[in-house]
Amino acid sequence: MAILDKNARTLHTRQYHLHVSPGDVGKYVLLPGDPARVLMIAQHLDNPGEIAFHREYRTVTGFYRGIKVSGTSTGIGCPSAAIAVEELANVGATHFIRVGSSAAYRPEIARGDLIVNTATMRLDGTSAAYVDPRFPAVADHFLVRHLIDAAQDIAAERGFKVHVGVNASSDAFYAETPELVEQLQEHRISNVEMESSAIFTIAHLRGLFAAMVCAVSYNYTRPGEVDFEGENHALIAGWENAIAVALEAIARYEADEDMP
Repeated sequence: MAILDKNARTLHTRQYHLHVSPGDVGKYVLLPGDPARVLMIAQHLDNPGEIAFHREYRTVTGFYRGIKVSGTSTGIGCPSAAIAVEELANVGATHFIRVGSSAAYRPEIARGDLIVNTATMRLDGTSAAYVDPRFPAVADHFLVRHLIDAAQDIAAERGFKVHVGVNASSDAFYAETPELVEQLQEHRISNVEMESSAIFTIAHLRGLFAAMVCAVSYNYTRPGEVDFEGENHALIAGWENAIAVALEAIARYEADEDMP
């Protein structure tokens, strides 16, 4: 009985979910969750053009300091983020930087601050379909280094703080119990979001490179500051800062002759 090999069937073709084709995207891709944030990325690029917008996946491509860069929204959670990375890799992308939102656990982290994560605790189901439960989800060291350097250099000018730590990546936004939060704090987990474990894991397995810089939406240790109804101006400013940091890191990485 013949079995469909999805990887072989979809390589170097127009992609089923993203509707992108070879040549449509750059080597570097920024990965926000929200399609609206892809338009924010486009404002930082020269000659940006929308390539496709299908389901939760919106893709734009332009240039930053002469470097071809794309932005693709992943939607919410690891299943859709995994599809985005797989299909972008199928058409030539090799370096991925998630520019996301994240809730903080450490009390010194404030709304609007940026966090660069070195690794993620895998609380998702998608990465478990790819690797052993004991396998770590780790960001690429060199992308992380350039993100940290870029963030620290830009922070004073833009007025934000930079934090570095290990995060958790969870499937269930509403399932965090006080017991789970306490456990993660005991593990010195800095923050939680919903996509990086799949992005880091798949990038490693495919011989690709991935990292993440997140803007902080709120802090679990300050429940009085949490507002799910109003507009979070600190987070919006954080998104802009995260995009600026990611693009600066890409420029530095590209100029570094030792980088793959």
